[in-house]
Amino acid sequence: MSSPQTLVVKIGTSSLTGGGAGQFALSTLAALVETLCTLRQQGHQVVLVSSGAVGIGCRRLHLTERPKTLAMKQAVAAVGQGRLMRIYDDLFSALNQPIAQVLLTRSDLAQRSRYVNSYRTFRQLLQLGVIPIVNENDTVAVEELKFGDNDTLSALVASLIGAQWLFLLTDVDRLYSADPRSNPGAEPIISITRLADIQALKAGAGGQGSRWGTGGMLTKLEAAQIATTAGVRTVITDGRQPHNVVKALAGEAVGTQFAPLPQPSRARKRWIAAGLAPAGRIYVDQGAARAILKGGKSLLAAGITCVEGNFEAQDAVVICNASGEDIARGIVNYSAPELQRILGHSSEDIADILGYIGADTVIHRDNLVIAADTDGTG
Repeated sequence: MSSPQTLVVKIGTSSLTGGGAGQFALSTLAALVETLCTLRQQGHQVVLVSSGAVGIGCRRLHLTERPKTLAMKQAVAAVGQGRLMRIYDDLFSALNQPIAQVLLTRSDLAQRSRYVNSYRTFRQLLQLGVIPIVNENDTVAVEELKFGDNDTLSALVASLIGAQWLFLLTDVDRLYSADPRSNPGAEPIISITRLADIQALKAGAGGQGSRWGTGGMLTKLEAAQIATTAGVRTVITDGRQPHNVVKALAGEAVGTQFAPLPQPSRARKRWIAAGLAPAGRIYVDQGAARAILKGGKSLLAAGITCVEGNFEAQDAVVICNASGEDIARGIVNYSAPELQRILGHSSEDIADILGYIGADTVIHRDNLVIAADTDGTG
């Protein structure tokens, strides 16, 4: 048996319903519950991120397609969420496994105090031997504070709790070089070890998934990028075979596995890496990229070449090298309009340009997290 691990398992709507509106694939669901209970009995700490509330709500309300407006989605999710938890509670209770419902919005992870409180809640539940079942709080989230899909939510939760593993259970057994449903020559992708490879795959990935789900392969690649940057090994595998989770933990090469980058040691840096939604992008020259990646230095105005977005001071931003690759992210000390005025200038010139004495650094190294396995030279 593998040593105890903390893992997050995300099950998608397509795996739960088989493509039908709210019609549960009960055999898959029962197998998932049995697998998660077995993992708990082996000493692993388990969090389940489950889709399905909107699909169930649609069926209860006799809707023939997924709602398109936010207000309608929220209403339908409110109808479906209770039913979803009722099904889970019945199945987990049959195996004497306590569960808890945790509903999150993006602001729960974007605000530092709420992020810390969410972390403490998860840790206490896991210490009690409970399996938290997580979903987005669709009934109250406003559009700009939504995760958008449960792939992203699961990656952020994995980062929040410092998990070792994230499993994205979907309707294919692994990633392929092309869509295997339409291209018989598609080659399986077994392992991805570089963040640059994820970004290359994202460029060619399709959009939305099933008729009833919000996540296609692109969202899973984005989730893998978030998770691996936070030090979480990520696996995309077949949701109809939940036992693949056990096989992966035992070292078998199931699904497509993404190797993790070194996990940020400080909880604050994990929050910056995954909890904050970037409000803009800062492009830097070759020297600044090298100083950040190789020297662990702060970002100075002199190394900035371009600014995108309308962010404010203390917002999170992505740092890109001259080739446009994401190399880091951090909390910025200046707004976008201020940076437009001081970019390319030395720190000593900032007071004269802006008319007041500001920070010497644009992003201090304590608020900066490396986000790519690149040399940064562009």
